[in-house]
Amino acid sequence: YAMGAKPHTCMAVVTVPPGSHAQVHDTLQQLMLGAAQIMAEAGCTLVGGHTGEGQELALGFSVQGLLPANAQGQLQQAWPKSGLQTGQALILTKPLGTGVIMAAAPTGQAQGRWVDAALATMQVGHAAAVPILQAHGATACTDVTGFGLLGHAAEMARASGKALTLDLASLPLLDGALALSQAGVRSTLYPANLAQRTVLDDPDAAAQHPCFPLLFDPQTTGGLLAAVSPEQADACVAQLRQAGHAQAAVVGVGGASGPASISLHAFT
Repeated sequence: YAMGAKPHTCMAVVTVPPGSHAQVHDTLQQLMLGAAQIMAEAGCTLVGGHTGEGQELALGFSVQGLLPANAQGQLQQAWPKSGLQTGQALILTKPLGTGVIMAAAPTGQAQGRWVDAALATMQVGHAAAVPILQAHGATACTDVTGFGLLGHAAEMARASGKALTLDLASLPLLDGALALSQAGVRSTLYPANLAQRTVLDDPDAAAQHPCFPLLFDPQTTGGLLAAVSPEQADACVAQLRQAGHAQAAVVGVGGASGPASISLHAFT
């Protein structure tokens, strides 16, 4: 989805904890039934994979996608991270905060409704978002996952050789994310992500904003960060919200700055 492609086939990689044959078979069957259902809903076929034993249960997929054709029958171009242009609006399709909420859940610090909302957000796919972004002329895109918003935005800026500005006041957040962050809750990946603050023009000033720690919050099934022309941004966000991305928002701009914003270095 982050490259504008449609899932086609996938291979599963599964690690199952040791146990009796019946236990291992039951666990594997449940995993594959769930995976096959979700993949089928996405129009993707599970065609095989590999299983092994390990101390912790793990499930991953290698997904192959196909680029769709446009109305003239020509293949759409894959979205690169390097396509950011000066003045383009940066749209984020999902709210931030899954990392801090899931870190707080085992200790009872996260309210149940916060956890439920985070889980519901994680289950929203991007099948409907891709054609909307394509229709509004997106030229660059990346997914916001383990490196957090700042880490993935920096990848886009670096690949494009552009400066990039994020508007902290416009960041969409999951309910409870800001409260937990201000209480000092952090994901285990937060310290490594925080090292990315060196890409900021003025990290000390940025750190004064209450949303600053959430720039480094690792996301599970996070949103897409896409660049579109400013003239298309409002209409694109409106359609994304109608398609199920209720908190889609413009969160920044390529090569410019503004109030309550932070700027990443221009990479050359």
